[in-house]
Amino acid sequence: MSKTTPDTGADAPRTAPPTGADDLGAAGAQLSTAPTETAVPGSFGGTRAPGLTGWLTWTVREAVGWVRWFWRQLTSMRVALLLLFLLSLGAIPGSLIPQNGSDAMKVETFKQSHKTLGPIYDKLGLFHVYSSVWFSAIYILLFVSLIGCIVPRTWQFVGQLRGRPPGAPRRLSRLPAYATWRTEAAPEEVREAALKILKRRRFRAHTAGDAVAAEKGYLREAGNLVFHIALIVMLIAFAWGQLFKTEGDKLIVEGDGFANTLTQYDDFKSGNLFDDDNLVPFSFTLKKFTATYERSGPNRGTARTFQAAVDYSVGADGATKHKTIKVNHPLEIDDAKVYLVSHGYAPTVTVRDGKGKVVYHQAVPLLPLDSNETSQGAIKVMDGYTNPQGKSEQLGFAAFFVPTFAGAGQGSMFSQFPGLDFPVLALGAYHGDLGVDAGVPQNVYQLDTKNPALKPFKDAKGNILKARLLPGETMKLPNGAGSITFDKDIKEWAGFQIVQQPGQGWALTGAVAALAGLAGSLFIQRRRVWVRAVRGADGLTVVEVAGLGRSESAKLPEEIGDLAALVHDTAPTHPDSDSDPDAAPDREPDAVTPVPAEGEPKK
Repeated sequence: MSKTTPDTGADAPRTAPPTGADDLGAAGAQLSTAPTETAVPGSFGGTRAPGLTGWLTWTVREAVGWVRWFWRQLTSMRVALLLLFLLSLGAIPGSLIPQNGSDAMKVETFKQSHKTLGPIYDKLGLFHVYSSVWFSAIYILLFVSLIGCIVPRTWQFVGQLRGRPPGAPRRLSRLPAYATWRTEAAPEEVREAALKILKRRRFRAHTAGDAVAAEKGYLREAGNLVFHIALIVMLIAFAWGQLFKTEGDKLIVEGDGFANTLTQYDDFKSGNLFDDDNLVPFSFTLKKFTATYERSGPNRGTARTFQAAVDYSVGADGATKHKTIKVNHPLEIDDAKVYLVSHGYAPTVTVRDGKGKVVYHQAVPLLPLDSNETSQGAIKVMDGYTNPQGKSEQLGFAAFFVPTFAGAGQGSMFSQFPGLDFPVLALGAYHGDLGVDAGVPQNVYQLDTKNPALKPFKDAKGNILKARLLPGETMKLPNGAGSITFDKDIKEWAGFQIVQQPGQGWALTGAVAALAGLAGSLFIQRRRVWVRAVRGADGLTVVEVAGLGRSESAKLPEEIGDLAALVHDTAPTHPDSDSDPDAAPDREPDAVTPVPAEGEPKK
């Protein structure tokens, strides 16, 4: 039995020119469903007949020809990869340049800081990349390209699955992997044994004429199609998610709650097709926030745990359930996810007027400035306060809070540790008009001390009235204007981000399917095998085993060798075949010169 080698040696007895399409015919066709490249002719319209009718006919043929050529180019794999690259390239500005959809304030700041680039970026749509015309055009073209590429290839692949492997080519010796020997077994016995062996090795096999034709590796093309279909699923899922997504932030103090309605959000962004009815109906209450920190060592002050215990319910009449939300472990309700993103302290203060009446009692959330939770904010008493003259006024207090104070004379007012070891609240007092009724948006965490209608309280030295308070201490306002008390109840607040982006499950499924399909198309080899058995001129059966793969692979000759060995066990080499006087003198011990089949001329 001869060895299975790519017959390329100059002295080999089966030297032949490279395999071509004319030699293989249908046997070498349709190993792939990739469309055939078509060259662009000089004129799609062909020869133009004289007269107006000839010109119109030529114009129609020309237009249709160009449309077909453009469609073939658009649906080619080369253009699809180019569009995918352009889509990735176009997403870079969306990551580097502030976007109107995510932070309009940063966009305005960028425009004010870059007087030249700002207008250019605005005209190019770089401040709203993902909704710009050019990005949408690339996205749609990629979608159309993939659809146009997949549909015909799918039908072709289905046709191949329904059909049978093509018959053997006339000259098997021209194939890259080939083996032959002569045996006493009848051709029918050899073909029957080969058919059983190939089917046992999970080949699709059948007898076609004097040979057994078999094929394997259809999952390669199936993986290719799955990969492209998965890309379409991902594109649809991402587009659906962007169009209907919602994203909002909410700061909640311990004991307070939230209902998923637009009026409850501190900040809210949504997709272009979002509707209020798309919000998932649920509500939750922050029962307790817990944070622990490293107490010693080089990582002192580093957070160990952040978790928020909440009670939530779905719908208007849903049962109350308990959940602990942690960092990267959100509360999931249908398509909505509630993430824990920040936290801080909310000192409780009580404000009284000159008569001792409580006009304000609330835990005031303050925003942290550093990792040790040094925090600042504003306390605004907008209603219910009357000054000693009996006139209604508003009170404002600039607040600065440290959970662990270093002590008087130990440096600036900054916290030394994020835990509540030595809490101190520093206040500066103001009275008058806070400007909240002017209709101009105002930061609730800042006090507009430049407002001429807001005047500071003065101490005995004529300076702004300020004080550092420990829990339980009170700052008296001058002239019997009232007081403010730093209560011992110091609460914590948690910042939540509520995200609702439909289609994420489909996007994940598409990504997994794309990886599986890509792996199949890369590592599965599609190949065809033929076993021919014909009666030779000397009365012996000439057995030929050959294989053809979609691409060159070292495994194909090995597989052909294994198949030939199995068939050889059933139809062993005739013992007198080695005494053939026409055999090449330098052949290997187990090699034989091919014997021509019946009807073929002897060499």
